[in-house]
Amino acid sequence: MKNRLTNSARRSRVFMTITLCSIMMLIISACGSNSSDSSQGKISEDKFNVVTSFYPIYEFTKAIGGDDVNVINLLPTGVEPHDWTPRSQDIVNTSKAGLFLYNGAGLEAWVPNFLKGLDKDSNVKAVEVSTGINLIDSEEEDHTHEDEAHDDHAHEGEEHDDHAHESEVQEDDGHNHGSIDPHTWVSPKSALVMAENIKNSLVEADPEHKAGYEERYGELKQQLVDLDAKFTEQLSNVSQKEIVVSHQAFGYLARDYGLTQHSIMGLSPDAEPTGQDIVKLANLVKEEGIRYIFFEELVSDKLAKTLASEAGVETMVLNPVEGLTQEQLENGDNYFTLMEKNLQNLVTALQ
Repeated sequence: MKNRLTNSARRSRVFMTITLCSIMMLIISACGSNSSDSSQGKISEDKFNVVTSFYPIYEFTKAIGGDDVNVINLLPTGVEPHDWTPRSQDIVNTSKAGLFLYNGAGLEAWVPNFLKGLDKDSNVKAVEVSTGINLIDSEEEDHTHEDEAHDDHAHEGEEHDDHAHESEVQEDDGHNHGSIDPHTWVSPKSALVMAENIKNSLVEADPEHKAGYEERYGELKQQLVDLDAKFTEQLSNVSQKEIVVSHQAFGYLARDYGLTQHSIMGLSPDAEPTGQDIVKLANLVKEEGIRYIFFEELVSDKLAKTLASEAGVETMVLNPVEGLTQEQLENGDNYFTLMEKNLQNLVTALQ
């Protein structure tokens, strides 16, 4: 009888231990999920609340809003924005905010349904901050590059004509978001337009703090003007103008600073290239004397390294600044430090 009680007690202790471990694992799992999947912030009762769709808009809004606003960024740290979709808590927070700022140009395909899901009593105003930028049609850009590849006298003296042609395309078909390049913020010239749109939205929605918004916008604008000047000066002096990147995120930077972008993947980093695409790019790399293949931190570098190995060249980071990694966040990196690193790497690769 004693042995039976002892065995029963042991079985009971083992069962309780397993149960407690299971509960702890569920708690840990839930905490981990919240840290990586949830919005970055909570609604404040004491400040004007602004919800932003992803990192660059978040940073510009915080810079302009200062202490007058509470900014909630939907996209979590370390997450690439192309495939991310919002959660129910994101809808709750946005419904309670005064402004919802998103990039537009086709980046956030989830926005129409997201706005429909907001609380019917919500007073939040949604603003597309890429409005006013001369958008790039990626299909037209691809055709232009194919034509240039067949021209023995390509590139020199043709940049002005190419840019004018892109402008004509956008005037004819500015709402064809299926092929529109959404990566506007990667060029400081476009970022200037976005920053002004953010400032105007804040002033209109919260005129009580207009003076502060205007003052801080002036400071941010000067930073972007200075960054633009650096890109213009340093990239005008490089001998090579061709860049090969992991995904097609640098069209605005290339257009604004006289470069030509060749991408392994398309506008979305999920667009897988064929073996023939890799061989074709490898041949281009060899023919043009390209020394580096650029990859980015939030997307797998496997294809970039495969192409680099095929072409016998090295890899280097070119960051589309779609978001921060956890390490970058801890190091205090921001849009400007990452863009400065991009410029350094471009100059190294192209000189």
